[in-house]
Amino acid sequence: MTTYIHILGDSETDIWGLSGRERLERMLKGFSQTKTVDSPDQVPEQAPAVFLRADHLFDARVLSALINARENLVLNSDAGQPVAVRVIDGNMRDALANFMGEGEGETFPDLPRYTLKDLNLLGLQQNLKKRDLPYVLPINRVNSRQLESELFARSYKSVTDLVTKWLWPMPAFWAVRACVRFGIKPNQVTLLSLVFAVLAGVAFWHGHYGVGLVMGWLMTFLDTVDGKLARVTVTSSRLGDVLDHGLDIIHPPLWYIAWGVGLTAGLVHVSDLQIMFSLILIGYIGGRLCEGAFQFWIASFDIFIWRPVDSFNRLITARRNPNLILLTFGWFMDRPDIGLWSVIIWHLLSTVFLAFRVMMGWQAKQFQKPLRSWFEDIVPGEDEGKLAVRIFAPLAIRKDDGKLKDK
Repeated sequence: MTTYIHILGDSETDIWGLSGRERLERMLKGFSQTKTVDSPDQVPEQAPAVFLRADHLFDARVLSALINARENLVLNSDAGQPVAVRVIDGNMRDALANFMGEGEGETFPDLPRYTLKDLNLLGLQQNLKKRDLPYVLPINRVNSRQLESELFARSYKSVTDLVTKWLWPMPAFWAVRACVRFGIKPNQVTLLSLVFAVLAGVAFWHGHYGVGLVMGWLMTFLDTVDGKLARVTVTSSRLGDVLDHGLDIIHPPLWYIAWGVGLTAGLVHVSDLQIMFSLILIGYIGGRLCEGAFQFWIASFDIFIWRPVDSFNRLITARRNPNLILLTFGWFMDRPDIGLWSVIIWHLLSTVFLAFRVMMGWQAKQFQKPLRSWFEDIVPGEDEGKLAVRIFAPLAIRKDDGKLKDK
Protein backbone atom coordinates (compact mmCIF):
# COMPACT_ATOMS: atom_id res chain seq x y z
CA MET A 1 0.00 0.00 0.00
CA THR A 2 1.26 3.48 -0.86
CA THR A 3 2.21 5.74 2.05
CA TYR A 4 1.53 9.41 1.37
CA ILE A 5 4.04 11.90 2.69
CA HIS A 6 3.43 15.59 3.28
CA ILE A 7 6.31 17.91 4.21
CA LEU A 8 5.48 20.95 6.31
CA GLY A 9 7.38 24.21 6.14
CA ASP A 10 11.07 24.56 5.41
CA SER A 11 14.35 25.29 7.15
CA GLU A 12 15.65 28.80 7.71
CA THR A 13 19.04 27.90 6.26
CA ASP A 14 20.64 25.35 3.92
CA ILE A 15 22.80 22.40 4.94
CA TRP A 16 25.33 21.40 2.27
CA GLY A 17 23.42 23.50 -0.27
CA LEU A 18 20.02 21.94 0.46
CA SER A 19 17.09 23.29 2.44
CA GLY A 20 15.36 20.90 4.80
CA ARG A 21 12.52 20.43 2.33
CA GLU A 22 14.84 19.75 -0.62
CA ARG A 23 16.82 17.23 1.40
CA LEU A 24 13.70 15.37 2.49
CA GLU A 25 12.35 15.29 -1.07
CA ARG A 26 15.60 13.79 -2.35
CA MET A 27 15.80 11.25 0.45
CA LEU A 28 12.19 10.15 -0.01
CA LYS A 29 12.81 9.31 -3.67
CA GLY A 30 14.79 6.32 -2.46
CA PHE A 31 11.79 4.74 -0.74
CA SER A 32 9.40 2.53 -2.68
CA GLN A 33 5.64 2.55 -2.14
CA THR A 34 5.64 6.22 -1.15
CA LYS A 35 4.24 9.35 -2.75
CA THR A 36 5.03 12.90 -1.69
CA VAL A 37 2.08 15.27 -1.92
CA ASP A 38 1.97 19.07 -1.81
CA SER A 39 -1.24 19.21 0.17
CA PRO A 40 -2.85 16.90 2.73
CA ASP A 41 -6.03 17.14 0.64
CA GLN A 42 -4.26 14.92 -1.90
CA VAL A 43 -4.10 12.04 0.57
CA PRO A 44 -6.96 9.58 -0.09
CA GLU A 45 -9.27 8.73 2.78
CA GLN A 46 -8.13 5.83 4.94
CA ALA A 47 -4.68 5.91 3.31
CA PRO A 48 -1.57 5.81 5.53
CA ALA A 49 0.22 9.12 5.76
CA VAL A 50 3.40 10.59 7.24
CA PHE A 51 3.84 14.27 8.08
CA LEU A 52 7.39 15.61 8.41
CA ARG A 53 8.74 18.93 9.60
CA ALA A 54 11.26 20.30 7.10
CA ASP A 55 13.04 22.40 9.73
CA HIS A 56 14.68 19.23 11.04
CA LEU A 57 17.42 16.99 9.69
CA PHE A 58 16.24 13.37 9.51
CA ASP A 59 18.33 10.22 9.48
CA ALA A 60 17.29 7.93 6.60
CA ARG A 61 16.74 5.14 9.13
CA VAL A 62 14.20 7.30 10.95
CA LEU A 63 12.32 7.98 7.72
CA SER A 64 12.27 4.25 6.96
CA ALA A 65 10.91 3.45 10.43
CA LEU A 66 8.15 6.05 10.07
CA ILE A 67 7.16 4.85 6.60
CA ASN A 68 7.05 1.20 7.67
CA ALA A 69 5.41 1.68 11.07
CA ARG A 70 2.21 -0.33 11.56
CA GLU A 71 0.61 1.96 14.11
CA ASN A 72 -0.24 5.59 14.62
CA LEU A 73 2.51 7.51 16.34
CA VAL A 74 4.02 10.90 17.02
CA LEU A 75 7.81 11.20 16.93
CA ASN A 76 9.16 13.73 19.40
CA SER A 77 12.53 15.42 19.20
CA ASP A 78 14.93 15.38 22.14
CA ALA A 79 13.37 18.68 23.19
CA GLY A 80 9.96 16.99 23.36
CA GLN A 81 8.58 18.72 20.29
CA PRO A 82 6.67 16.72 17.64
CA VAL A 83 8.74 16.44 14.45
CA ALA A 84 6.83 13.73 12.60
CA VAL A 85 3.46 12.01 12.65
CA ARG A 86 2.51 8.62 11.24
CA VAL A 87 -1.20 7.96 10.68
CA ILE A 88 -2.35 4.61 9.32
CA ASP A 89 -6.13 4.74 9.85
CA GLY A 90 -6.96 7.81 7.78
CA ASN A 91 -7.66 9.99 10.84
CA MET A 92 -5.12 12.51 9.67
CA ARG A 93 -6.92 15.83 9.79
CA ASP A 94 -7.04 16.09 13.59
CA ALA A 95 -3.44 14.90 13.78
CA LEU A 96 -2.36 17.43 11.17
CA ALA A 97 -4.19 20.26 12.90
CA ASN A 98 -2.26 19.59 16.10
CA PHE A 99 0.99 19.03 14.23
CA MET A 100 0.80 22.36 12.40
CA GLY A 101 0.49 24.02 15.79
CA GLU A 102 4.03 22.71 16.48
CA GLY A 103 2.87 21.05 19.66
CA GLU A 104 1.76 24.27 21.36
CA GLY A 105 -2.00 23.60 21.38
CA GLU A 106 -3.91 20.42 21.98
CA THR A 107 -1.93 17.24 22.31
CA PHE A 108 -2.42 14.16 20.15
CA PRO A 109 -4.93 12.34 22.36
CA ASP A 110 -5.01 9.04 20.52
CA LEU A 111 -1.42 8.79 19.26
CA PRO A 112 1.44 7.29 21.28
CA ARG A 113 4.52 9.44 21.66
CA TYR A 114 7.80 7.99 20.44
CA THR A 115 11.41 9.08 20.78
CA LEU A 116 14.42 7.90 18.80
CA LYS A 117 15.20 5.37 21.53
CA ASP A 118 11.73 3.87 21.15
CA LEU A 119 12.34 3.28 17.43
CA ASN A 120 15.27 0.98 18.31
CA LEU A 121 17.36 1.91 15.28
CA LEU A 122 20.88 1.43 16.63
CA GLY A 123 21.93 -1.22 14.14
CA LEU A 124 24.70 -2.07 11.74
CA GLN A 125 24.87 -0.03 8.53
CA GLN A 126 26.36 -2.55 6.14
CA ASN A 127 26.98 -0.11 3.27
CA LEU A 128 29.12 2.17 5.45
CA LYS A 129 30.58 -0.62 7.62
CA LYS A 130 29.55 1.23 10.76
CA ARG A 131 27.14 1.45 13.65
CA ASP A 132 26.04 4.82 14.97
CA LEU A 133 23.17 6.56 16.68
CA PRO A 134 20.22 7.75 14.57
CA TYR A 135 19.37 11.42 14.66
CA VAL A 136 16.67 14.03 14.17
CA LEU A 137 18.26 17.46 14.56
CA PRO A 138 16.81 20.97 14.35
CA ILE A 139 18.08 23.13 11.50
CA ASN A 140 18.87 26.77 12.22
CA ARG A 141 21.49 29.35 11.38
CA VAL A 142 23.23 28.90 14.71
CA ASN A 143 24.02 25.21 14.30
CA SER A 144 24.28 24.97 10.49
CA ARG A 145 28.09 24.57 10.53
CA GLN A 146 27.86 21.87 13.17
CA LEU A 147 25.20 20.06 11.18
CA GLU A 148 27.41 20.09 8.10
CA SER A 149 30.28 18.63 10.13
CA GLU A 150 27.91 16.03 11.58
CA LEU A 151 26.61 14.94 8.18
CA PHE A 152 30.11 14.82 6.73
CA ALA A 153 31.41 12.67 9.60
CA ARG A 154 28.48 10.29 9.20
CA SER A 155 29.13 10.00 5.46
CA TYR A 156 32.43 8.23 6.18
CA LYS A 157 32.87 4.50 6.42
CA SER A 158 34.03 3.53 9.88
CA VAL A 159 36.22 0.71 8.60
CA THR A 160 38.54 1.74 5.79
CA ASP A 161 42.25 2.22 5.05
CA LEU A 162 44.47 4.46 7.17
CA VAL A 163 44.86 7.11 4.44
CA THR A 164 41.13 7.55 3.91
CA LYS A 165 40.45 7.44 7.64
CA TRP A 166 43.09 9.84 8.94
CA LEU A 167 44.69 11.79 6.09
CA TRP A 168 41.81 12.74 3.78
CA PRO A 169 38.94 13.88 6.09
CA MET A 170 40.00 17.50 6.57
CA PRO A 171 40.97 18.30 2.95
CA ALA A 172 38.00 16.28 1.71
CA PHE A 173 35.65 18.35 3.86
CA TRP A 174 36.82 21.57 2.24
CA ALA A 175 36.83 20.01 -1.22
CA VAL A 176 33.23 18.90 -0.75
CA ARG A 177 32.31 22.40 0.42
CA ALA A 178 33.92 23.89 -2.71
CA CYS A 179 32.04 21.43 -4.91
CA VAL A 180 28.73 22.39 -3.31
CA ARG A 181 29.51 26.09 -3.69
CA PHE A 182 30.36 25.81 -7.38
CA GLY A 183 27.68 23.28 -8.26
CA ILE A 184 30.05 20.40 -9.06
CA LYS A 185 28.29 17.03 -9.11
CA PRO A 186 29.62 13.73 -7.69
CA ASN A 187 29.72 12.07 -11.13
CA GLN A 188 31.86 14.93 -12.44
CA VAL A 189 34.33 14.32 -9.61
CA THR A 190 34.31 10.59 -10.40
CA LEU A 191 35.02 11.25 -14.08
CA LEU A 192 37.92 13.53 -13.14
CA SER A 193 39.31 10.80 -10.88
CA LEU A 194 39.06 8.42 -13.86
CA VAL A 195 41.17 10.83 -15.91
CA PHE A 196 43.82 10.93 -13.17
CA ALA A 197 43.74 7.12 -12.92
CA VAL A 198 44.48 6.82 -16.66
CA LEU A 199 47.20 9.48 -16.52
CA ALA A 200 48.84 7.73 -13.58
CA GLY A 201 48.86 4.42 -15.45
CA VAL A 202 50.37 6.02 -18.56
CA ALA A 203 53.07 7.73 -16.48
CA PHE A 204 53.93 4.46 -14.69
CA TRP A 205 54.10 2.63 -18.03
CA HIS A 206 56.76 5.05 -19.29
CA GLY A 207 58.72 5.07 -16.03
CA HIS A 208 57.69 8.59 -14.96
CA TYR A 209 56.97 7.48 -11.43
CA GLY A 210 57.00 10.88 -9.72
CA VAL A 211 54.37 12.30 -12.05
CA GLY A 212 52.38 9.08 -11.91
CA LEU A 213 52.35 9.09 -8.11
CA VAL A 214 51.06 12.66 -8.06
CA MET A 215 48.27 11.65 -10.43
CA GLY A 216 47.59 8.52 -8.38
CA TRP A 217 47.31 10.36 -5.08
CA LEU A 218 45.02 12.95 -6.65
CA MET A 219 42.86 10.13 -7.94
CA THR A 220 42.60 8.52 -4.49
CA PHE A 221 41.68 11.86 -2.95
CA LEU A 222 38.92 12.48 -5.48
CA ASP A 223 37.71 8.92 -4.88
CA THR A 224 37.04 9.99 -1.30
CA VAL A 225 35.48 13.31 -2.28
CA ASP A 226 32.92 11.96 -4.76
CA GLY A 227 31.35 9.56 -2.30
CA LYS A 228 31.15 12.11 0.51
CA LEU A 229 29.72 14.72 -1.87
CA ALA A 230 27.05 12.27 -3.04
CA ARG A 231 26.02 11.39 0.51
CA VAL A 232 25.86 14.88 2.02
CA THR A 233 23.93 16.24 -0.97
CA VAL A 234 21.77 13.12 -1.43
CA THR A 235 22.79 12.81 -5.08
CA SER A 236 23.88 9.19 -5.27
CA SER A 237 23.00 7.52 -8.57
CA ARG A 238 23.26 4.05 -10.03
CA LEU A 239 25.63 5.34 -12.74
CA GLY A 240 27.86 7.01 -10.19
CA ASP A 241 27.92 3.88 -8.04
CA VAL A 242 28.90 1.72 -11.02
CA LEU A 243 31.59 4.17 -12.14
CA ASP A 244 33.04 4.56 -8.66
CA HIS A 245 33.11 0.90 -7.65
CA GLY A 246 34.05 -0.31 -11.12
CA LEU A 247 37.02 2.04 -11.19
CA ASP A 248 38.09 0.96 -7.70
CA ILE A 249 38.12 -2.70 -8.73
CA ILE A 250 39.77 -2.41 -12.15
CA HIS A 251 42.52 0.17 -11.95
CA PRO A 252 44.81 -1.03 -9.07
CA PRO A 253 46.25 -4.16 -10.77
CA LEU A 254 46.59 -2.20 -14.03
CA TRP A 255 48.66 0.39 -12.17
CA TYR A 256 50.97 -2.28 -10.76
CA ILE A 257 51.40 -3.89 -14.17
CA ALA A 258 52.13 -0.50 -15.74
CA TRP A 259 54.66 0.18 -12.98
CA GLY A 260 56.35 -3.12 -13.82
CA VAL A 261 56.54 -2.26 -17.53
CA GLY A 262 58.25 0.99 -16.58
CA LEU A 263 60.94 -0.97 -14.77
CA THR A 264 62.21 -2.54 -17.99
CA ALA A 265 64.43 0.53 -18.50
CA GLY A 266 67.14 -1.33 -16.61
CA LEU A 267 65.99 -2.36 -13.13
CA VAL A 268 64.10 -5.51 -14.09
CA HIS A 269 64.63 -8.02 -16.88
CA VAL A 270 61.72 -8.48 -19.24
CA SER A 271 61.78 -12.21 -18.49
CA ASP A 272 61.03 -11.45 -14.83
CA LEU A 273 57.92 -9.42 -15.62
CA GLN A 274 55.78 -12.47 -16.28
CA ILE A 275 56.52 -13.79 -12.79
CA MET A 276 55.80 -10.40 -11.23
CA PHE A 277 52.53 -9.97 -13.13
CA SER A 278 51.40 -13.46 -12.19
CA LEU A 279 52.09 -12.82 -8.51
CA ILE A 280 50.26 -9.49 -8.69
CA LEU A 281 47.16 -11.11 -10.14
CA ILE A 282 47.30 -14.03 -7.69
CA GLY A 283 47.52 -11.65 -4.72
CA TYR A 284 44.93 -9.17 -5.96
CA ILE A 285 42.32 -11.61 -7.25
CA GLY A 286 42.90 -13.98 -4.33
CA GLY A 287 42.20 -11.24 -1.81
CA ARG A 288 39.02 -10.16 -3.57
CA LEU A 289 37.85 -13.77 -3.79
CA CYS A 290 38.39 -14.23 -0.06
CA GLU A 291 36.30 -11.13 0.69
CA GLY A 292 33.54 -12.27 -1.63
CA ALA A 293 33.52 -15.84 -0.31
CA PHE A 294 33.13 -14.64 3.26
CA GLN A 295 30.24 -12.29 2.55
CA PHE A 296 28.28 -14.51 0.18
CA TRP A 297 28.80 -17.95 1.76
CA ILE A 298 29.71 -17.43 5.38
CA ALA A 299 28.13 -14.22 6.68
CA SER A 300 25.83 -11.45 5.51
CA PHE A 301 28.38 -8.73 6.21
CA ASP A 302 31.84 -7.67 5.08
CA ILE A 303 34.78 -9.69 6.43
CA PHE A 304 36.42 -6.52 7.73
CA ILE A 305 33.68 -5.96 10.32
CA TRP A 306 33.55 -9.51 11.67
CA ARG A 307 35.93 -9.12 14.59
CA PRO A 308 38.07 -6.12 15.73
CA VAL A 309 41.22 -7.75 14.32
CA ASP A 310 39.61 -7.68 10.87
CA SER A 311 38.80 -3.99 11.19
CA PHE A 312 42.38 -3.23 12.18
CA ASN A 313 43.53 -5.35 9.24
CA ARG A 314 41.47 -3.17 6.88
CA LEU A 315 43.59 -0.17 7.86
CA ILE A 316 46.69 -1.68 6.29
CA THR A 317 45.59 -4.60 4.12
CA ALA A 318 46.78 -4.67 0.51
CA ARG A 319 44.35 -2.23 -1.04
CA ARG A 320 45.21 0.70 -3.30
CA ASN A 321 46.07 3.35 -0.71
CA PRO A 322 48.40 1.28 1.50
CA ASN A 323 50.04 -0.02 -1.69
CA LEU A 324 50.53 3.52 -2.95
CA ILE A 325 52.43 4.24 0.26
CA LEU A 326 54.78 1.34 -0.54
CA LEU A 327 55.24 2.50 -4.14
CA THR A 328 55.90 6.06 -2.96
CA PHE A 329 58.60 4.90 -0.53
CA GLY A 330 60.20 2.85 -3.30
CA TRP A 331 60.29 5.92 -5.54
CA PHE A 332 61.76 8.10 -2.74
CA MET A 333 64.54 5.54 -2.26
CA ASP A 334 65.13 5.61 -6.03
CA ARG A 335 64.28 1.91 -6.07
CA PRO A 336 60.89 1.61 -7.78
CA ASP A 337 61.59 -2.10 -8.24
CA ILE A 338 61.66 -2.56 -4.44
CA GLY A 339 58.43 -0.57 -4.26
CA LEU A 340 56.71 -2.99 -6.63
CA TRP A 341 58.12 -6.09 -4.94
CA SER A 342 56.87 -4.69 -1.63
CA VAL A 343 53.38 -4.40 -3.11
CA ILE A 344 53.54 -7.94 -4.47
CA ILE A 345 54.73 -9.42 -1.18
CA TRP A 346 52.19 -7.41 0.83
CA HIS A 347 49.40 -8.59 -1.49
CA LEU A 348 50.37 -12.22 -1.00
CA LEU A 349 50.66 -11.89 2.78
CA SER A 350 47.33 -10.08 3.00
CA THR A 351 45.65 -12.74 0.89
CA VAL A 352 47.06 -15.51 3.08
CA PHE A 353 45.71 -13.72 6.17
CA LEU A 354 42.29 -13.23 4.55
CA ALA A 355 42.18 -16.88 3.53
CA PHE A 356 42.98 -17.84 7.12
CA ARG A 357 40.14 -15.61 8.36
CA VAL A 358 37.74 -17.13 5.84
CA MET A 359 38.62 -20.60 7.12
CA MET A 360 38.06 -19.44 10.70
CA GLY A 361 34.74 -17.91 9.67
CA TRP A 362 33.62 -21.14 8.03
CA GLN A 363 34.58 -23.10 11.12
CA ALA A 364 32.80 -20.63 13.43
CA LYS A 365 29.65 -20.84 11.34
CA GLN A 366 29.40 -24.54 12.10
CA PHE A 367 28.96 -23.70 15.80
CA GLN A 368 27.44 -20.20 15.66
CA LYS A 369 24.56 -19.43 13.29
CA PRO A 370 24.51 -16.82 12.04
CA LEU A 371 27.81 -15.02 12.57
CA ARG A 372 27.63 -11.55 14.13
CA SER A 373 29.70 -8.46 13.48
CA TRP A 374 31.49 -7.10 16.51
CA PHE A 375 29.70 -3.78 15.87
CA GLU A 376 26.44 -5.45 16.94
CA ASP A 377 27.89 -6.31 20.34
CA ILE A 378 28.95 -2.76 21.27
CA VAL A 379 27.29 -1.67 24.51
CA PRO A 380 26.91 2.13 24.80
CA GLY A 381 27.99 3.29 28.23
CA GLU A 382 30.27 0.30 28.79
CA ASP A 383 32.63 0.00 25.81
CA GLU A 384 33.95 3.57 25.51
CA GLY A 385 37.39 2.55 26.74
CA LYS A 386 37.98 -0.13 24.11
CA LEU A 387 40.49 0.91 21.46
CA ALA A 388 38.56 -0.64 18.57
CA VAL A 389 35.37 1.16 19.60
CA ARG A 390 37.14 4.52 19.90
CA ILE A 391 38.68 4.13 16.45
CA PHE A 392 35.90 2.50 14.46
CA ALA A 393 32.63 3.27 16.25
CA PRO A 394 32.82 6.57 18.17
CA LEU A 395 29.31 7.63 17.07
CA ALA A 396 27.83 4.43 18.50
CA ILE A 397 28.84 5.29 22.07
CA ARG A 398 28.28 9.02 22.21
CA LYS A 399 26.65 9.67 25.57
CA ASP A 400 24.28 12.40 24.39
CA ASP A 401 22.17 9.84 22.46
CA GLY A 402 22.61 11.61 19.17
CA LYS A 403 22.09 15.21 20.30
CA LEU A 404 24.20 17.76 18.51
CA LYS A 405 26.70 19.34 20.83
CA ASP A 406 29.57 21.77 20.57
CA LYS A 407 32.64 20.14 19.18
